[in-house]
Amino acid sequence: MRSHLLNDTTADRYRRSVTEGVERVAAKLATTTRPFTGVTVDDLTPRIEGIDLDKPLHDTTAVLDELEEVYLRDAIYFHHPRYLAHLNCPVVIPAVLGEAVLSAVNSSLDTWDQSAGGTLIERKLIDWTNERIGFGPSADGVFTSGGSQSNLQALLLAREEAKSDDLADLRIFASEVSHFSVKKSAKLLGLGPDAVVSIPVDHDKRMQTLALARELERCKEDGLVPMAVVATAGTTDFGSIDPLPEVAELCSQFGTWMHVDAAYGCGLLASLKNRGRIDGIERADSVTVDYHKSFFQPVSSSALLVRDVATLRHATYHAEYLNPRRMVEERIPNQVDKSLQTTRRFDALKLWMTLRVMGADGIGELFDEVCDLAAQGWELLAADPRFDVVVEPSLSTLVFRIIPSGVTDPDGIDRANLYARKALFASGDAVVAGTKVGGRHYLKFTLLNPETTVDDIAAVLDLIAGHAEQYLGDSLDRAC
Repeated sequence: MRSHLLNDTTADRYRRSVTEGVERVAAKLATTTRPFTGVTVDDLTPRIEGIDLDKPLHDTTAVLDELEEVYLRDAIYFHHPRYLAHLNCPVVIPAVLGEAVLSAVNSSLDTWDQSAGGTLIERKLIDWTNERIGFGPSADGVFTSGGSQSNLQALLLAREEAKSDDLADLRIFASEVSHFSVKKSAKLLGLGPDAVVSIPVDHDKRMQTLALARELERCKEDGLVPMAVVATAGTTDFGSIDPLPEVAELCSQFGTWMHVDAAYGCGLLASLKNRGRIDGIERADSVTVDYHKSFFQPVSSSALLVRDVATLRHATYHAEYLNPRRMVEERIPNQVDKSLQTTRRFDALKLWMTLRVMGADGIGELFDEVCDLAAQGWELLAADPRFDVVVEPSLSTLVFRIIPSGVTDPDGIDRANLYARKALFASGDAVVAGTKVGGRHYLKFTLLNPETTVDDIAAVLDLIAGHAEQYLGDSLDRAC
């Protein structure tokens, strides 16, 4: 079995195996005509359950053939222009190359003696991102597994900076459409069930700062501690951006930690024409970014940035076998000193390769394209009497629903939209997401593919309308 270990004696085998795998994927990408095959759970489960993992095939080609049957054929392909569902982006080739390199070398970014140059590359990218945010020379940060982990660590730092003797007194303020990880983080951090105060949003789904001010004032009056305000730069459902300058003013007034969840909107940091939409982000105490959303990176590639490096001490623990305290005095850079994780992939390499090949302007151009596409999609929906669209996009998300002709029953409209989404997914012709607005079911396009066109959007809208009409026709037939 030693022949399977990657080392100096197996380099040729490694080259052949990886090349064969890459060729399979490349062939699949080149011939995929739909984002999904429409396979069902009941169809796919027996195929995978029928595989005996205790009986290996002992042949790479045979395993790839099997993989074609259980994964590659039925995978959901985000690169397809009619994948319009979640915050999944098509990935750029330099980043995929970086993924191949980091997997083979397998550096762990916790300590210098496991990563060396990888440590310095990650730190350089953290500095670069901080400069883009507008943080000063005291800023720092660390790569994370994703936005949820970044939000958790940011709120951990905020909790410790609040210096409260009673966790039950701490309060976090976030808009009613903020990411669910805010409430989840509060629970993980041992805060009370009432710790997260939901702030209403305006017509554009942005946090109402007057309401925020009232809640902060009430918090103080009740003898509680305003631990943090979480402003969102790109909400998951709407792509809405909270009024960051106004939020920053309130945080300054009340002495409250300001965290900006820019997991989605971080692409604006590279934008050539839309960067102003996140002005005020430089006043935050911490920022979440997901490069694997709007920088076109493979999962995972994310980071938490902080304005003051000293706050990262709240995540620091020392172990003699890993990062003893003497290493700090010797100026040995150990990334584990500021991370919630210990063993950690060299995900920063993907962004490094992307910037070195494409440049930040190249990334920004791609993100600007999808934002422009969303604006065109908004115009299309607003002019189409078949649809109700919720809000004009700040980024690249459109939330809407079909209003079938002659149907006035709200529950019937809900059922038609639910059916249309399900039927569209089953067909494999396109993939769209769903959400609720005001308790009613809506559909959602998350546009992150520059290859998607207005014609694609129009075609998918027609497919949705067709499925809804089919549902209503079948319902009428059953009623008769």
